[in-house]
Amino acid sequence: MTHISGTAAVAQDRRPDTALDRQGRAQGLFRRALRGIIHYLAYHFVLTRPKAQTARAGGFRLTVAPTVFHPHYFISSEIFANFIDRLDLSGKTVADVGTGTGILALAAARAGARTVIATDINPNASISTAENAKANGLGGRVKALGCDLLAAIAPRPLFDVILSSPPKHEGKPRDLADTGWHAGAGNKNIAGLFEQARERLKPGGRFYLMISSDSNLDLYGKLIANAGFRAKLALEHSIYIESFLLYELTH
Repeated sequence: MTHISGTAAVAQDRRPDTALDRQGRAQGLFRRALRGIIHYLAYHFVLTRPKAQTARAGGFRLTVAPTVFHPHYFISSEIFANFIDRLDLSGKTVADVGTGTGILALAAARAGARTVIATDINPNASISTAENAKANGLGGRVKALGCDLLAAIAPRPLFDVILSSPPKHEGKPRDLADTGWHAGAGNKNIAGLFEQARERLKPGGRFYLMISSDSNLDLYGKLIANAGFRAKLALEHSIYIESFLLYELTH
């Protein structure tokens, strides 16, 4: 079920130290076991595959290099890309943080963005993004950059819109292939994203962030609030095991 709301109500009892409209929930034994099984299968049969694959997702034909998050098997990327199609990004400058195959960057260019800077710490992702942008006729507007979050970009207001679908789960990645799934202990690998985004977002700009109902929502809420952002739920897409939550952040 997909729920879209541009005016999601803010809970009246929201705590002052969190920007989100909901709190995290403790996971029972069954859900932890199910999540472990899903990760095992995803890691061994998708993330660590030895060869590049070709996939269709979000209306694009994408080359997915080994270790790169696969948008055909992990549907959050395609859900996000479809949401971007509803935005008017005409003439905008956009950043896509943790780009993977570049699917969100390509969607932003298709929605009219003049320039899209797509960043990823995984060098295979940067290569895939550049190749996919060129293959889909968007190479002139999508630029791939290998870096940690937005650290390689000067801290000044450059972007009208920032997009990010970071790793949804806490835990130390076992290797490069696992960085698309685990965000480090205490989500430390992405903790700096919100301050970096605030410094690089133009006045009146928007930051679209996709997380999961199984993410540490309390921590995300604090990081978002500490960076001075206000959060509004823009889309919720529920599947059997979780809900994908897409927030619009403004400051």
